[in-house]
Amino acid sequence: MTYEQFTNSYTEAVLTSLSFFWKALWAFILGYIISSAIQVFVTRERMQKTMGKAGKKSIALGTFFGFISSSCSFSALATTKSLFKKGAGFIPSLAFLLASTNLVIELGFIIAIFLGWQFVVGEYLGGILLILFTWEIVRLTRPKKLIRKVRRKLNETERETEDKNNGNNPDWKEKIQSQQAWNKVAKKYFMEWGMVWKDVTFGFTVAGIIAAFVPQSFFQTLFINAGNNPGFFSILEHTLVGPLAAFFTFIGSMGNIPLASILYSNGVSFAGVMAFIFSDLVVFPVIRVNAKYYGWKLSLYIVAVFLGALVATSMVMHYGFSLFNLLPESSSGQSAAETEKFAIDYTFWLNLLFIAITGILAWLNFGNQGQKKNQHHSHKHHHSSNKGIIEKVIFWLAIFSYIWLVGGLIIMV
Repeated sequence: MTYEQFTNSYTEAVLTSLSFFWKALWAFILGYIISSAIQVFVTRERMQKTMGKAGKKSIALGTFFGFISSSCSFSALATTKSLFKKGAGFIPSLAFLLASTNLVIELGFIIAIFLGWQFVVGEYLGGILLILFTWEIVRLTRPKKLIRKVRRKLNETERETEDKNNGNNPDWKEKIQSQQAWNKVAKKYFMEWGMVWKDVTFGFTVAGIIAAFVPQSFFQTLFINAGNNPGFFSILEHTLVGPLAAFFTFIGSMGNIPLASILYSNGVSFAGVMAFIFSDLVVFPVIRVNAKYYGWKLSLYIVAVFLGALVATSMVMHYGFSLFNLLPESSSGQSAAETEKFAIDYTFWLNLLFIAITGILAWLNFGNQGQKKNQHHSHKHHHSSNKGIIEKVIFWLAIFSYIWLVGGLIIMV
């Protein structure tokens, strides 16, 4: 590759990364506003009481609570551990974890932008199937003694800092009329961004680099028969390689969607792309956090269960969609280089609108110094478990991503 070819590819990669983020910005903001409002206006007091034994009701409630508590993987891991420690059943706890990372409002917006409605349906319907398959696998293989041992160890060795309501918890109708509640929404909103900015930065940067530098032949080698009407065993291989690719990128689900669109535009099957998207809970940082909570034995068991469930879910979704002629056409996956990167269109105006709303939330959050400090402690607790080397690596990868992006912009000028 000549210097001129490299600089052309470099600037193309940077423009692609920035355009990906520009296209998704309004959806990120809207999703995090909704998520933050739900967290403030919907209480979690009864979760532990209603997520006991692994019955249909408990699992359904765990799924519902996970949906309304949608958050990044690390926050979801901390909340799941807290629920499990306080008596929630093991399977309902896993249902909560899967729902809070897959049945996510903002994730649906991003998937719709980059992949289309079939993948949105696949995400939500597949998320429910993922929980059902997990339930069945755990029901058949659950090591009861190990689970009891881990729960007992958590209760003996850990003391959590908890928010205390003292019985004075107003309902959502009162909260929605309170400026203090909206101050909390604003604080939660910026906490959400604080949790994902590193993953999003690195994920979108990697997606741009892959789009500009990686030839289609690489994907055809990695994913057998990619783009050539793959048969059953090729599709099965895609669902196995998808989680492997996710494991080595270790990007959160929100940052993975642009990369998933690159995989799809290069011929990876619907099942392979869905398996890649569903793999946010089988990446190394998540495995490591679970190991710190429950020990390596139970952590690896959870990974094995999730892998089995996501492969089964992806295959069922693929052939279910195929049966009803709902599979998206392979030719519909446009490469990033073929799409217009910036335009005065609905995305432009929506971004301006939601940037303005972010400004209002910034005023509510940073302009009100009387905010209670208990949320800060809660946020600190949620992230105290992932402040090790992995977090530092992701931080520096994000910093290098900014350097890469700025460098590309300087070359263009």
